[in-house]
Amino acid sequence: MRFLQQIVAAILVALATGTAAAADNTLLIQLQKDGSYLVWHSEGATRLTDDELTTLSASAKPEGGERLLTSAGPASAFEIPHAVLVQLPDAKSDRKLLIDRDACGGVRVWHSEGATVLTDDQLTDLVLSALPDGGKRVAIGASYGKAYSTELGVVAVIWAPVQRPAAP
Repeated sequence: MRFLQQIVAAILVALATGTAAAADNTLLIQLQKDGSYLVWHSEGATRLTDDELTTLSASAKPEGGERLLTSAGPASAFEIPHAVLVQLPDAKSDRKLLIDRDACGGVRVWHSEGATVLTDDQLTDLVLSALPDGGKRVAIGASYGKAYSTELGVVAVIWAPVQRPAAP
């Protein structure tokens, strides 16, 4: 529930300030042991059905579950802390998915490949600004972002500002 409240709060704050119409993208940013970032995208090329996602989640084991046939090709699911990692070796792109549950129990899918590409400096700004209830608004080129710290990493909501018409 808290995660959903954080995302809704970010969108409401953006709307209240009059600088954004809605979230354009959401990213999950995970800090790796070597100091680099692993970025997951809320949108990606690989689309699995709810039934496929549920079956993969149920089959997940730490060493990898049984290989199952999906609409994107064969897939294996690995149980990791707070989530399930799905590997799709035969997919054309977006070969990894991360499945977790939001605060309401809904399935949330993160994609290994997506349209948003941020620099290390932009990712660092978002990570350093993250708070459980949302950090300060961060400028990201011509867009803005707001970051939330979660069990899986930093969730960043990114949006483009709405251009206001000039006063007559």
